[in-house]
Amino acid sequence: LWRGAGSPPGSLRCLPFRSSFLSRVVPREFRVFHVSFTSFTSVSQFVSFHSSFSMIPLLLALLIPAFAVGRAGGDFNSSILLLHDDLVDSQDGAPIALAKNLLSLSPPFAPVDSTNEACRNESLEYMRNLRKFDLNAIMMYDATAKIPSGLLRGNMNQFGDFPMCLQAGGQYCLAYVDIKLAATDYSTLASAHTLLHSHHAFRSTLNDPGHRVPRFSSMHWAVCVPKSCTPEDVEEAMTAAADRLSDGTGLKPTVRVNSEMCQVPNESGLPASTLFVGAIFVGLSGIIVLSTAYDYFRSAEPASTGVEMLLAFSLKKNCRKLFSTDIPADDVSSMHGIRFLNAIMLYISHKSMALFFNPYSNRVVMTEMLGKPWTVVARAASLYTDPFIMMSGLLTSYSLGKKLMKSQSINVPQEISSRLLRLMPTLGGLILFCTFILPHLGSGPQWPLVVNHHAELCKKYWWRNMMFVHNYFGFQNMCLTHTHHVGIDTQLFMVSPIFIYLVYKWPKEGMMTLFTVGTLSTILRYYTVYSQQLNLYVHFGNSVQQMFNTADYSYILPTHRATVYVIGIAMGYILRQWGKDIKLKTSHLTLGWLISLVLFYQSYIWPSHMGDRFYVYDRLDAAIYSAFSPISWCLFFCWIIFTSHTGNGGFISDLACWRGFQITTRLSYTFYLTQFPVFFFNVGRNLYSEAYSFQLLFDVKETIAVVMASIVLTLMIEMPFQNLRSMMIKKPANHPIKPADKPVEKVQ
Repeated sequence: LWRGAGSPPGSLRCLPFRSSFLSRVVPREFRVFHVSFTSFTSVSQFVSFHSSFSMIPLLLALLIPAFAVGRAGGDFNSSILLLHDDLVDSQDGAPIALAKNLLSLSPPFAPVDSTNEACRNESLEYMRNLRKFDLNAIMMYDATAKIPSGLLRGNMNQFGDFPMCLQAGGQYCLAYVDIKLAATDYSTLASAHTLLHSHHAFRSTLNDPGHRVPRFSSMHWAVCVPKSCTPEDVEEAMTAAADRLSDGTGLKPTVRVNSEMCQVPNESGLPASTLFVGAIFVGLSGIIVLSTAYDYFRSAEPASTGVEMLLAFSLKKNCRKLFSTDIPADDVSSMHGIRFLNAIMLYISHKSMALFFNPYSNRVVMTEMLGKPWTVVARAASLYTDPFIMMSGLLTSYSLGKKLMKSQSINVPQEISSRLLRLMPTLGGLILFCTFILPHLGSGPQWPLVVNHHAELCKKYWWRNMMFVHNYFGFQNMCLTHTHHVGIDTQLFMVSPIFIYLVYKWPKEGMMTLFTVGTLSTILRYYTVYSQQLNLYVHFGNSVQQMFNTADYSYILPTHRATVYVIGIAMGYILRQWGKDIKLKTSHLTLGWLISLVLFYQSYIWPSHMGDRFYVYDRLDAAIYSAFSPISWCLFFCWIIFTSHTGNGGFISDLACWRGFQITTRLSYTFYLTQFPVFFFNVGRNLYSEAYSFQLLFDVKETIAVVMASIVLTLMIEMPFQNLRSMMIKKPANHPIKPADKPVEKVQ
């Protein structure tokens, strides 16, 4: 390393800085093509030296390593630090020479001028140890991110080496760096900036929440620092260096180091809360084992109430029930296939979003591939939840309507309590696991963001979920954001008896009421999306702020989702009143299918242009899509349900009514609940960049993990507590539950 003349023994020596931008960064003796950097007086002169050099890679290559050694304040001359030979004993040899040569190429990071004395002292010690070629210091240096190749292919997120940093006893910090363009006339710089940010497929700021939707615009840069350094120390050092080095370059970097993104080796034991919740799950597992063993060896004698309660947890009983393909009487069988289709499409959409959290060496390839109209498959995520709401209204109307026709009344308290008893145990079990167990099952660069952050939110706001009001408090502070659908569906179910009573008692007035409610909900969606400039479709270039605003002001509110629910109520009434013995004319079927195809086109094909890479947001497009696409999409499936139920569906009916979909329906609730915890578990543990390929969307191991988690949650919690619920609300012996009542249990 370069040693300045006149340096006192035991000191650190800084490069002298003159007006040249390059001289701020590169030692005088460093040569490229045997030409001294200091022979150039400006960046432009250096660029003109060799035509193969592009401006933006050079600027980034100089800007990023400038973060290597920084100070929190004061004279910038101490920001690029070089070690004086006198800091070590007068011992030479290969290791010392190697350290000199290595560190001269890529300076190490250490906040040596921090106002935090402990951080400053440990940083100086770290620098001395580097000069001595101490193994732990070298490991910390090696674990810090370095300048990669392929910056203009989107390879700007560098996680360093997380395990090595912790192994060396360092503190791993994942910093966020926003690099924006200042006022500039350099078109090449602007083009390169666009490539660096992968065509801005999503636009984010450092102030956007990053736990549900990634901060796509921010560079993720890992540093390994001494444990005593605070996130503020690291941020100040990087900011000071970035501000000085970006002056006059056309780039404006902003650095953010969040406290939750700095991690040290976990040396403490498990907290009492985790041990307590773990004991609950162990106890529940013990009951299941005991129940299964008893069920396997018991005689055929009638069981007492206590034994029946124990047998509710039997794996033998519940597995037989889960994997049965028997079709209950009075079942609307086609809905199982429709539910499966939309569940798979929603899974693909959610997986697509999870993939954007990971670093890729070719992220530009990823965004160019996904910046095409066919990506409507993943961008129309909100559309896939609408049939679930519609079918919930249909099943509620279909089952409660039958009871109303028989007894002229609906036992509303019993229906509501039955619904809550079905949903709460499974939802509560998932919250307990994700809050107290999951955070201790792994670690990684983004683990605090996508796992721990959700756990902390659930510790504060779990009660909102259990009261099914969490969707009224916004996406940003919601415990397990993907559970908003459960809250919406439950709230709509609470008011459904009113509409069902009206439509069955006074059909014309009831239908007019449903039409009025649906129209008002549609107008509300259109007005809100248009006036607030929202979009339910994830268009190319969508900002994270717009996505959160769309969720908060429209997507997660039952008043905006009521349209498709009342469509379901009306459809349930039609199926109940008309029955199954209806033969439609060929002309009627042809007209019906033509109309349904037009509805499919309007809801699914027409909005696909918003996924194009060159699409410019148009709030009229967004308002039309948000208002009418949910209606068209659900009416398309209503036609399939109607023709299948009445025996006019043909091949599509046979496919939708396949017996195997009985199993997927029983797993649909837990499949929806478990997918994001599995996605974020893998995102949090991801350590390194990889090359993006389309096959990553179809991760077989991860899909199997989601299915297995769904089965475990179903057999361990959902079905046992459904059995207990059935015992609690069981009808008297002279009024046994008939097969026709079984579909009620499947209301989502």
